[in-house]
Amino acid sequence: VQLQASGGGLVAAGGSLRLSCADSSRLSSNNGMGWFRQAPGKERDFVASIGWNGGGALYADSVKDRFTISRDRAKNTLYLQMNGLTPEDTAVYFCAAARSAWGSRSRSDYARWGQGTQVTVSS
Repeated sequence: VQLQASGGGLVAAGGSLRLSCADSSRLSSNNGMGWFRQAPGKERDFVASIGWNGGGALYADSVKDRFTISRDRAKNTLYLQMNGLTPEDTAVYFCAAARSAWGSRSRSDYARWGQGTQVTVSS
């Protein structure tokens, strides 16, 4: 698996988690990257994305001001800091590498996907 997501778990509402996505292939250092999430019975939705240089961050309205996306190119790792979690944030979170140097809200703009990490927020 080239993109390995980790850091998910069970947390109470109002809590925080930090997701990580390590790229063992090192192919994504010049590509945008993103986080998506998929709740049971729902489509995979955009959460956040970031450009190759750490700029150009985009967020879904539902997570803006609560989540922060970042990356460490030297470590080939993408992060998602999630604060103020609510039960509505419960989902499997996937990281992905974009086809271009910048992130995107569209799933079709991503070429490689990680296996996902489960985030469960209890009320």
